[in-house]
Amino acid sequence: MIAILDYGSGNLRSAERAFALAGHEVVVTSDAKTCLAAEGLVVPGVGAYSACMAQLLEISGDQIIADRVAANKPIFGICVGMQILFTRGLEKSGAHGLGVFAGEVSQIAAPILPHIGWNTVEVGVGSHLFAGVEDSAFYFVHSFAAKTAVEGAINTFCNYSENFLAAVESAHVVATQFHPEKSGAAGARLIKNWAESL
Repeated sequence: MIAILDYGSGNLRSAERAFALAGHEVVVTSDAKTCLAAEGLVVPGVGAYSACMAQLLEISGDQIIADRVAANKPIFGICVGMQILFTRGLEKSGAHGLGVFAGEVSQIAAPILPHIGWNTVEVGVGSHLFAGVEDSAFYFVHSFAAKTAVEGAINTFCNYSENFLAAVESAHVVATQFHPEKSGAAGARLIKNWAESL
């Protein structure tokens, strides 16, 4: 079973449909026991970094994620759900993140923001997540991103005026800055790749 963490931020229903297509039972929930017991936990996120963190803390989502990390149980972060896995977000006055990955999330140095649309990525060597879709384009909508490679992880980059992290794959935690649930067949394949690893 895959649990999609409901903390009031994210495209919950589109994520639910997309992950269900990978052949797993999917439940949208904020229940800690269900989230810990699930084979995989999806952490979505849309909007401002600080607002997402505040909403996450309201349901003790930080503890849910920490417990899964400590237990080496798989997590998939999407968009701001990826960003809050880092140490800090610099949007507005800044906010502390979860520190699962070391690094900061800052504004992209581009003349037009937000970055909206389809982009290809430079897939990190050894990626399982992107198997079969290495040359595909994925759908992005964001103005902020992490830009420094995560040590000990497979790092996939995208370029929009500057390089930023499009995805990170560690032993048990993966995350994408783009929306796989909105990325058509390529996104569906990427989700399936992750679901098959559970």
